[in-house]
Order: sequence, then structure tokens, then C-alpha cells
Amino acid sequence: MGKLFGTDGIRGVANNAPMTADIAMKVGLSTAHVFKSNNRKPKIIIGKDTRLSGYMIENAITSGICSMGVDVLLVGPLPTPGIAFITSSMRADAGIVISASHNPYEYNGIKIFAADGFKLPDETEAYMEDLILSGEIDRLVRPSGAGIGRARRIDDAQGRYIVYLKNTFPRDLTLEGLRLVVDCANGAAYRVAPTVFEELGAEVILTGEKPNGKNINRDCGALYPEYMASMVREYRADAGLAFDGDADRVILADEKGEILDGDQLMAICARYFMEHGLLKDNTVVATVMSNLGLEVALRKMGARLIRTPVGDRYVVEQMRQNGYNLGGEQSGHMVFLDHSTTGDGILSALQLLAVMLSEQRPLHELKGIMDRYPQKLVNVPVGCSKPISEVPEIAELQEKLEQQLGAEGRMVIRPSGTEPVVRVMVEGANRETIDCVAYEMASCIEKHMSH
Repeated sequence: MGKLFGTDGIRGVANNAPMTADIAMKVGLSTAHVFKSNNRKPKIIIGKDTRLSGYMIENAITSGICSMGVDVLLVGPLPTPGIAFITSSMRADAGIVISASHNPYEYNGIKIFAADGFKLPDETEAYMEDLILSGEIDRLVRPSGAGIGRARRIDDAQGRYIVYLKNTFPRDLTLEGLRLVVDCANGAAYRVAPTVFEELGAEVILTGEKPNGKNINRDCGALYPEYMASMVREYRADAGLAFDGDADRVILADEKGEILDGDQLMAICARYFMEHGLLKDNTVVATVMSNLGLEVALRKMGARLIRTPVGDRYVVEQMRQNGYNLGGEQSGHMVFLDHSTTGDGILSALQLLAVMLSEQRPLHELKGIMDRYPQKLVNVPVGCSKPISEVPEIAELQEKLEQQLGAEGRMVIRPSGTEPVVRVMVEGANRETIDCVAYEMASCIEKHMSH
């Protein structure tokens, strides 16, 4: 078996390596081993989304943790950021999320948060991976008798998280008079999200709130926001919000039913923060995949964009290292570090609605702050695992095509962290040019890396 941890924890088809009950139990063992404390009885939070396989994985991880003499607190279905919050607020030693985020229900995954609610650094994941894959995990000393851990359910986790979310919304504002379409993706937000928006006064029209274990992300949520957008038009709502399966990201629709992605949401928030002296160091952190239009919009308002590799964990790392407080990804992960340790879809939606209400301007008007540059993304299936940098033909063509794009365009080539594909993203001012460039680059990669 190869590597376990990818760009966002461990992920795969449930009951196939690496997402087997056996590996899940070993992840439990290694997490308990890493976070075990000598001076008191340690405890680890476990939460999940609504996938059928969640029960199997949850029991396996729980078994591993308890066998190392560590207690488990089970919170049931809760958004990923909710589990990060509960981990930190209950002073647990770690938090584990069982979710494959935006993937179909057949998949599942495991993400781990440290006691402070932040995702684990690469070196800790590498150490845990080595423990499991080397077989050393099977040689760890385990307690017996009264030393074995116990598991119990926490009934008020959702309530605690709801109160926390409401407290991030300005006290002088209310959602009364707003009609919102809320798409919970049949995922982890199906109870929390409607409660938060209703308790703050909004009229909520719900969809994707009937999970059955197999319909998470299916034609709904942040990956398929078109249905939510059509409901905004049908019900003449003020905005629409679509979350993904674990609710760490959100995609919005304005009052006309036009969809806004994470880049546009960051631009709107950045301008408001700038005007109110809230944007630390006048800087926004995003990934290499964010639209050039965001960079241009920020430059015009006197702010700057810092780019990181793809993955919200790298955005958060950059923000923490340098004290920045706003960042995110085009996919709708947004990080408000003044409020949260990780991307939080519900919190992000509340911040956007707060800007809309404070400025008394509809979303359609607010999004005019940024013009999106045409962008082309091509996924190229590859058969070999050698690094792109080792293929001279690809590097030569990339250099030539980048000269062709000039200062008004750019190209990003990166292997996916979750699938055997190389992603080619090209953007620039001219749609025809970027399409040609993207396909030329993709054919070259296919020719030299498909076997």
C-alpha cells in the first residue's frame, strides 16, 4: 500500500484500501498514541457526515482509540468546522472527522485536528503514516483492565456549535426580512444550517436536508449549485447558499440566481474589511487556482494576494505564519481566522450576509467588485507517477505557452492529490487563446505521461 495521507487527510472508496475498517482502527491507535497525555485521562472527539459507511469507520476508529487507553466522545453528524470547534472548546486532545467532503457517498475519509482545532502538520501525519505502514503500530503497548478507554455520545454538540456560529454574526444586525434558499447537500449541515439562519430571523427555504446515507452531494450542494440558484429565482429569494457534504465550503447565488464562487466572495469581504480597517496587512491568501480577476480586484483596492499550493490547510498555514485573517479557495472554502481555525461554510455565509446587510446592497451589486477572467481547467488522466518536472518536453512547451499568454494570463499544472490525473489550468483575457493553450498542454501531458 502506498501513501495514506493526501492533501486533505485519508480518502478513498469505503471498504477498499486505504479506507478499510482495519486501517481506520490503526488510525485510531496512532492518533491515541500521538496525543496521549501522561498526566490525565486523554479524550478524542469523533464526528462524521451522513454517509452509510460512517458507522463502520466510526466504530473501527473508536475501537482503536479505546484500546490505547484513551476516551472517545462521539458527536454524530456535524460539519467538519463544528468538530474542530468542539475539539478546542471541550479541551479534547484531538478531533477526528469521518467525511469525504464533496465526494460521492461511496467514498469516505478521515481528517484529524489537533487540540487547538487546526489540522495536523505534514510531519505529524507522516509520523502516523509510518507507524501504520511499517507495522510498528501492532507492537505498541496497550493497557488492560481499568486502563482501557470508554466511548460516550455528547448530546449537546450541535447546540454548542449553533451558539458559537450565531455569536460570529454582528449583534446589531438581524436576518429578519431575508428569504434564503439553503441547500445542505444531504450532508453534515442538514440540522445545524437551517437552525442558525432561522434563529437569526431569516425565512429559510430548504433543500438537500433529507440524508439517507446514499444521497450526500448527489446533484445538490456546492458541487451542483444550479438547483439552488433555480430555487432562488422561483421563490424570489434574497440569496441562496449551497454547502458541500461536510459543510466546510459554501457557494452562493445572488438575488438573480447567478452563482458566486469563493474568489468573488473573498473579493467582497476583502473590500469591506479594507474599508473598516479589519484586513490584516491588507492581504488575502488564496491558492494557485484562484482567478486572476481576484488578484486584479485586490490590487485596485490597495490590497495584495498571496498564493499557496492547493488545499485549505496550506492557506491556513500561510495565514497563521504571518498573521493574516482572510483567505480561501475558489471552491468556496473561506477562512476567517479571527473566528475559526478552518474553512466553515455556514460562518462564511454569515459573514457575506453581514456585509450585504451592513452596506444595504444586494449581492448582485456587491459582486461587481471583481471581473472574472476566462479560465479553462482540463483534467488529464495519467498512467505514470513520475514528476512532471522530469519530462523535458512538458517543461519546454509550458515555457513557450506562458510566453504566448504574456502578463495577462497564467498557467498552473499540478497532479491531483486525490486522483490519477494532472490538472491543467489556464487563464487570460481571451477565451479562444486559453482554450487552445489548455488543450495543447493537455495533449502533450497525455502523450508523455499516459503510460
